[in-house]
Order: sequence, then C-alpha cells, then structure tokens
Amino acid sequence: MSLQFFYNIIISLSLYLLISNSFLLIYLTTKFFHLAHAVTITIGAYLTFLFSIQLGFSLWFAIPTAILGTVLISVITEIIIYKPLRKRSTSSWKMLIASLGMYVVLQNLISLIWGDDTKSIRTWSFKTGHNFYGAYVTDVQIITIIVSIILFISVFLFLRFTLLGKQIRAVSSNEELSNIFGISSDRVILWGFIIGSTLAAIAGILIALDTDMTPTMGFHVLLYAVVAMIIGGVGSNKGLIGGALLLATAQHLSAYYIDSKWMDATAYIILILFLIWKPLGFSGKRLKKVEI
Repeated sequence: MSLQFFYNIIISLSLYLLISNSFLLIYLTTKFFHLAHAVTITIGAYLTFLFSIQLGFSLWFAIPTAILGTVLISVITEIIIYKPLRKRSTSSWKMLIASLGMYVVLQNLISLIWGDDTKSIRTWSFKTGHNFYGAYVTDVQIITIIVSIILFISVFLFLRFTLLGKQIRAVSSNEELSNIFGISSDRVILWGFIIGSTLAAIAGILIALDTDMTPTMGFHVLLYAVVAMIIGGVGSNKGLIGGALLLATAQHLSAYYIDSKWMDATAYIILILFLIWKPLGFSGKRLKKVEI
C-alpha cells in the first residue's frame, strides 16, 4: 500500500471536514437537513466559471465574487422560502422536502444555463504534481488541505469563543428559550446560512479547481459529509474528525481492494451500521432539550 493511498485519504478527510462544518452551522440553527446545501457547493464553482472563464476576470476577483454571489442566493432562499415556513411551525421533514425541491430547481437551472457537460475553471495547463516520497500532490490539493484545516479550526474557535458563536450554540440548544433571553433566532439562523454558504462555496471552488465540475457535483460530497457528521456525533468536533477519518479510510480501502465504484456503497453501509448499533455516533452525546 503506497504513500499515495494515505495522501488520498487526507484529501478526502479535508474536504469532508470543510463541507461537514458548512452543513453543521445551518443544521444547528434550523434543525433540519438542508439538502439544497449541495447546490450551494455547486453554485460557488459555476459562478467562478462565469466570472473567470466567460467574463474573463482573474481568479483573484472571480473567486471572492462567486463566494459573495453564492451567499446572496443562500440568504434569499432563507428569507423567501425557509423563514415563512418556520413562522408557520412547519415540521422538520416538511422543511427537508422543501429543501429537496429547492435543490432540484436550482440544479436544473444550472443545467439549463451552463449545460450538463463537464466544465473547468483551471486557467493553467495540466502539469504533474509534486513528488513527495513517491506520492504525487498538486498545488490545488495542497491548498485544499491547508484551507480546510484552517477553516475547520477557525469554525471551532468561532463557536467556542465569539458572541455570535455562543448565540448559535444557544439557539441550537433551545430556540424558544434563546428568544426569551433576547437572542434573535432569525438573525442567528441567517448568520448560520451566511457562514455555512461561504464555507460551502469555498469547498465547491476547491473541488472544481482539482477535478472540474458538473451540475450534480455537490450532491455526492454533501452526502459523504453528512454521513461523516452523523457517525461522528452531531455537534461534536472531535467526533466529526473521527467520523470523517473513518469514512475516508473505508472508502479508499474499498476502492483499493475492490473497485472505486464501491465508494458510495461503503459510505451508506457504514451509515446503516452506525444507525443500528451506535446511533449517537462516536461522541455518544444525546442532544439536550429544555422544555418551558
């Protein structure tokens, strides 16, 4: 088993941590699975393609503009779709269905505008990656690992030590009680969408820079990230690292010994096993809810 195998695990681990964190920030405040988050990942990449390839701007301008555009679309979705549904006390499963509908609409809109063929935002010629003791790593992959680690640590510190981070944790614990104590849950949820969408757009751009993009690119990586979040224990950063590492290792082992087509099946098999025998994930912490 070569060093390249372990390197591939690190790349997958980095992306799972970044996308899991982006999804978690929205889930903690809204308490539903925002499946349209998958298309948020995709939109970040396609807006970068729009600004850099189609309009001819440099990546230094295109990437921040694409992230800003992605956040704007996410915020509009929250204000127009999700917020009115919450005001009607819509259940979590109905919110999930609405989110799935938003994903279908936005994903088909991307297909309508840019087509279903593979697009690339790389403006440089293909070149062999750096050779580290027999393992090849590209500049984009190195950047992906570094950016993912920095953002993961930043989100951890943000949730622990900033006022807004503490408010997000409070709303996650009990939204009604937080409102009583003067914390606006709507404002906190909006910030959850802003920060989560920013991280998702960054992840989408990094993936597109490495392996190009299609309109459905975000769905698979989001499902992997959600699986990692569940098996690690929802809300646990240490558990998330363990869950992402287990998932990435198992997927690449199945690809190495069986076939790469088994990577999806491996993720879902692990999820099913955890839901049956360890539903609380690695953390083993049951979420507390205070009733008034």
